[in-house]
Amino acid sequence: MYFAMKKIELIPIEHSVKIGQVCAYLEPNITEDCIFTVAGTEVGFYLSKMPEKMCKLADIANAEFRSERVPKANMLRQTSDGIDVKTGKFKYKNKVLQMSTIIGSTAPKAFQGRPYPSRHSTHQSKTAQTFIKSMLMLAHEAEQLIKEILPQQYEQQLKLLSAVPAKWKFGNLFTSSISNFNISAAFHRDTQNIVGAVNVIICKRHNSKGGDLHIPDYNATVGQADNSILVYPAWRNMHGVTPIIPTYEGGYRNSLIFYPLKAFVGLS
Repeated sequence: MYFAMKKIELIPIEHSVKIGQVCAYLEPNITEDCIFTVAGTEVGFYLSKMPEKMCKLADIANAEFRSERVPKANMLRQTSDGIDVKTGKFKYKNKVLQMSTIIGSTAPKAFQGRPYPSRHSTHQSKTAQTFIKSMLMLAHEAEQLIKEILPQQYEQQLKLLSAVPAKWKFGNLFTSSISNFNISAAFHRDTQNIVGAVNVIICKRHNSKGGDLHIPDYNATVGQADNSILVYPAWRNMHGVTPIIPTYEGGYRNSLIFYPLKAFVGLS
């Protein structure tokens, strides 16, 4: 089914973008199903719509995540509407709720008082079990998609993850997952990921535009449609997410992400 997919060679360009900068709004220039190559080597792929089984699992995971059944870290983002001439202070509009939840394994963080690896506390929530199960099933389906489209990457990632004990894995190719609701990440590189592995980003959205992944090294902006999947080595390049703009009340963009952390390599 996927053997005839279009290939897009990612060609490095010069740019002035730096880590920590906020990504500006950009129209996507990659919107069709394709395999990404760098110097002729296949490194990832994009599908504008996943297989039906994955779409159904993503619908369940998204609905559960947005419900009160799943514990979340909540933030309220506001966008500036300029300076109020009377007060001299910034005016704000468009209050947008941002939410995030981690499942799977979390690396040691001594500065947060956790100098040991652990399974995220979400797993202890009885009401979050449907969400966790649907995400785990989605991870397994994503792995099979990688095996079909990028078989060499699949075998490479299996080998890389063979050094991670089973208790720290989430699926076979990942250790962890995060769901980011309405979060436009500033430019960053996933330096804590296993080098040579890929991440999976599944998008759920409704009545919104933006929220696309931009990779300045290649001037590539991947349009993340509803039920799309992006597989990419997030450790390789700096990347950021364009602003998420609701087009109607209640519009949102949620990303369901799977990734492998190098902190678990060689642990007992």
